[in-house]
Amino acid sequence: MILLTLAFLGGVLTILSPCILPVLPFVFARADRPFARNGLPMLIGMALTFALVATLAAVGGGWAVRANQFGRYIALAVLAVLGLTLLSAHVAEWISRPFVKLGNRLSERAEAQQDSPWSAAGLGVATGLLWAPCAGPILGLLLTGAAIQGASVQTTLLLLTYASGAAVSLALALVIGGRVFAAMKRSLGAGEWVRRALGVLVLCGVAAIALGVDTGLLTRVSLASTGGIEQKLIDAVRPAPVQAEPAPKTDAPLPVEGELPSLAGATQWFNSAPLTPESLRGKVVLVDFWTYSCINCIRSLPYVNAWAQKYRDHGLVVIGVHAPEFAFEKDPANVAKAIKDFKLTYPVAMDNDYAIWKGFNNEYWPAHYFIDAHGQIRAHHFGEGQYAESEDVIRRLLSDAGYKDLPGGHVQPGASGAEAAGSNDMSRSPETYVGYERSDGFAGGQIAHDDSFRYKAPSTLAANQWSLDGSWTVMPHYATLDASNGSVVYRFRGRDLHLVLGPGEDGKPVRFRVTLDGKAPGDDHGSDIDADGNGTIDGQRLYQLVRQAHGTGERTFEITFLDPNARVYAFTFG
Repeated sequence: MILLTLAFLGGVLTILSPCILPVLPFVFARADRPFARNGLPMLIGMALTFALVATLAAVGGGWAVRANQFGRYIALAVLAVLGLTLLSAHVAEWISRPFVKLGNRLSERAEAQQDSPWSAAGLGVATGLLWAPCAGPILGLLLTGAAIQGASVQTTLLLLTYASGAAVSLALALVIGGRVFAAMKRSLGAGEWVRRALGVLVLCGVAAIALGVDTGLLTRVSLASTGGIEQKLIDAVRPAPVQAEPAPKTDAPLPVEGELPSLAGATQWFNSAPLTPESLRGKVVLVDFWTYSCINCIRSLPYVNAWAQKYRDHGLVVIGVHAPEFAFEKDPANVAKAIKDFKLTYPVAMDNDYAIWKGFNNEYWPAHYFIDAHGQIRAHHFGEGQYAESEDVIRRLLSDAGYKDLPGGHVQPGASGAEAAGSNDMSRSPETYVGYERSDGFAGGQIAHDDSFRYKAPSTLAANQWSLDGSWTVMPHYATLDASNGSVVYRFRGRDLHLVLGPGEDGKPVRFRVTLDGKAPGDDHGSDIDADGNGTIDGQRLYQLVRQAHGTGERTFEITFLDPNARVYAFTFG
């Protein structure tokens, strides 16, 4: 119920969003007609169409996007004709000629057909195909959930609730606008000019959508941004994050938290044939949810790998479940390379459809689940840390299963580079996404959605602020550099700075250079660059760019890409 309320309020706020502006002329085109037979059917058609298209776009893949694009072209043509008929009575008469005979035959219904709710609903369908509201935090939350959970009644209901909220605010505007237009006709005799003005606005709306102004220019110049309001709504209703429970103490009883779910949803297995709960009976199992560009996962992998090697001959089976965060992490070749680079020898299941993730009701990367020899989940741990306590749980479950002569002590991997433990600086900068769906702290003005734009980074940044510089196209989950010598600047705090990067679709390497406070990083360089700050994007992965030699501190980081097509996804800090 809370999520439905949040979706509805997010839809209501859409009328303040700049991307709704090109749609308003289509809504107001019938403002002078009875609301029940014109405005209401049009808004219902608009809301239903948007909910359907958004559902398909979230769960249907590229074919749905292409189908919707074809529908948009048809809708643009239909509404352009509408604009022309409003602009010129002669055009309206010419277009209506083929239907004159039919109209004469149905003369007794002619008056009713002028206000046909079905024709109004048809215009609503066309408007719904064109409606591309700004993906603010609430709509971003809904679409992300839809993509993960898949097609369902709940997915469509949430999107329909969002569209209904937008329809309610538009209905209020339509009722008020209709009264204003009626008053103008009565007092000024301006009915014909009002109709022509609406025709001009409709044609301007068609042009704006066709040129991408609705998601580009208007997003940057709007004085009203709903992102902050929507984020406050989300924060107000979202439950507080579940704190990771510490691993049980040695003398504390281990509860039964459930049964090991099916692993059949894995899309591919590495280092093993497919495993099942039945085949694992008699073994102690550690399930590790991870994804290869997640810094917290990367820093925990040395311990998971060490446990797998230490106890593999003593009854322990470690299973890595790779659940992707970014689209490129669904590529089996990328995952295979990561497994090789991290030297993982235990079984890894690719969970591209989040089937295993949902079976565990998991919400975290990394997440560790400890399963006893009877297939029962006995403990869990979320995030980094508490490695000694986690190993104690493993030893305890192995002992309870009858395994003896277990190796002593706790593992000490001695990892280096990005796999080394974090600094534990609680004031370090937060994880920051560059794509507009989850971006925060951007100081370069409004972000243009899916549209190439030249950004100018401000001369100074406050802590945890960042900006783009140069020509970039910002997508929901990443930004792509359109021309060489573009930069990303971040005023960060922490010892380490990592950045998830990738080359363009052609896969060509992209050269880059890093500076700290305007100078070469020197001894503060990360493992993926040299002391002069030079590096190369050779694949889609996490890059360690800064490792401050003398601890944490606040610095200004800048990365300049010497070649185009670099893709920038997310910052993490340590």
